[in-house]
Amino acid sequence: MKSLFIEKPQTYDGTQLRSLYAYLDHKVLGPSVVSWTGPCSISFDHMVDGEDLLEQAEIRGANMLHFIIEIFDRDLFSGVALQRMFAAIARDYLSAKSGQALVREGDDLFLGQGKLSISIATKSPVSVMVHFAMNITNEGTPVKTASLEDLRLNPRQVATDLMSLLIEEYESIVKATQKVRPVN
Repeated sequence: MKSLFIEKPQTYDGTQLRSLYAYLDHKVLGPSVVSWTGPCSISFDHMVDGEDLLEQAEIRGANMLHFIIEIFDRDLFSGVALQRMFAAIARDYLSAKSGQALVREGDDLFLGQGKLSISIATKSPVSVMVHFAMNITNEGTPVKTASLEDLRLNPRQVATDLMSLLIEEYESIVKATQKVRPVN
């Protein structure tokens, strides 16, 4: 798995959640995780989560740390498992670095009553993709939030560390699938 932190801030609007985004937009080929900072504002036209669509939920924030993860030839269950694994890695990392007790509920992270993250997993004909993002600030959000500012953590360092931890876990899983003898 390859990673890239994209230096130029950009708004996440949902259009980035598409197969080959890392490759076609950033020349990162294969299983990948890319990250960047920037606002979030997802229109209903680009909203993937059916629950959010039914509730007509606003998903936005003034500044967030975004991740797009893509792996190939997997089903949606694998994508959701990857999404929740990344949320668990993020929770463990953020709690250890900040000394704050974060809670994971499914794919969401909370600090007290404040929602720190948003996430969705989806499938294309060739891959599964995850968008995971954390508030850098609490500005511009439609619900009570928590942020990396609250945790006193640097977004760039968080991105770099979390991408490394994900790659380490992903490669360990791949290795585990390659050392097992089949049974009849």
